[in-house]
Amino acid sequence: MNLLAALRSAWRALAANTLRSILTMLGIIIGVAAVITMIAVGNGATARVQAQMKGLGSNIMLVLPGGVSQAGVRLGAQTRQRLTEEDAQAIAFEIPEVQVAAPTSRTSGQVVAGNSNWGTTIFGVTNDYLEARDWGLMSGRLFDQAELAGSAKVAWIGATVARELFGEQDPVDQMVRVRGVPMKIIGVLATKGQNSMGQDQDDVLMIPISTLRNRIWGGDATSRLKRVGSISVKIREGQSMKVAEEGIKDLLRQRFKVQAGGEDPFMVRNLTEILQAQEEASRIMTLLLAAVAGISLIIGGIGIMNIMLVSVTERTREIGLRMAVGARGKDILAQFLIEAVTLSLIGGAIGVLLGAVSTWAVGRFAGWQVSMSIGAILLAAGFSALVGVFFGFYPARRASKLLPIQALRYE
Repeated sequence: MNLLAALRSAWRALAANTLRSILTMLGIIIGVAAVITMIAVGNGATARVQAQMKGLGSNIMLVLPGGVSQAGVRLGAQTRQRLTEEDAQAIAFEIPEVQVAAPTSRTSGQVVAGNSNWGTTIFGVTNDYLEARDWGLMSGRLFDQAELAGSAKVAWIGATVARELFGEQDPVDQMVRVRGVPMKIIGVLATKGQNSMGQDQDDVLMIPISTLRNRIWGGDATSRLKRVGSISVKIREGQSMKVAEEGIKDLLRQRFKVQAGGEDPFMVRNLTEILQAQEEASRIMTLLLAAVAGISLIIGGIGIMNIMLVSVTERTREIGLRMAVGARGKDILAQFLIEAVTLSLIGGAIGVLLGAVSTWAVGRFAGWQVSMSIGAILLAAGFSALVGVFFGFYPARRASKLLPIQALRYE
């Protein structure tokens, strides 16, 4: 019996018991659909973390003020404002692994342009902040040194602020008032999207840190000491984040004259490591979800084996007749094996379609980020075919070992 004849015979046998064939394929259909959907959900979660890492910037650390204690009560992180612009300069110049160290302060306020106004976050930064965050300008230019040193009334705005204040107009060279202080827009920041906390990173206005210190805050005590809220540190490509982190801690301990065993008045957070850990957790969760969904495929394979064993029993006389007219054992083996694989492949094809629909439904109605890949489809379809071969081999081999005389006598 050639392959084409075996395929025809297998198809006729399956078509003769359509309902039973459909019920047999149900486990494979559900298994393939579940594998595809679970991998798509996991890939979506991983992609979201990777997008957050891209939005954050690569190889970045954040140096924050530490906590302070009063009468035995610890007031929490960032309550001890001791970091200064000079600390950022020292980190940049004295730690060889550091590419840039950008001092940053922030506040909030109302920004007014003509008849429009918008409440946003106001950052005091230097040009190094954009390099540390891998953040470019969509249009406009950077601050020049005279503007940074002279508290110039210039600003960059994020895409959200630009949309809310100017609509479709070009904001560059337009004037706004920030807490009553007139500012000239010299640049529009590239779109960043949401961060890991769901906050809109494009809802910002950035001005020179000296401008925030002297014109917005009005030269108070914190301003005179050049205190900053944080320092964004970018590590050079290929350099050890751990070595850089220890170098930064040692340097700041020296600058703050921290005694041996004393509490550090600062914190260093390796943001890249945090997001990488989240990405690895997402990958592990994807594998676990796919493994759980794969159990459905195994259950479907067991169903195929059971039905094929029943089919061999029902068609024992047919098998004997085929052998009596010249069919060999390998022909019978091929016929039943092809039937099992055909069930798996048809079930796999339907499962792929169901998986695509369910993936779309999860993304559409649950609002989750999903990412269905060709690799996941091929994996699920290939595994379904393997299940057909594995669980169909025993019934097929049992059929091929029947003796013609005993098969013809079977009632």
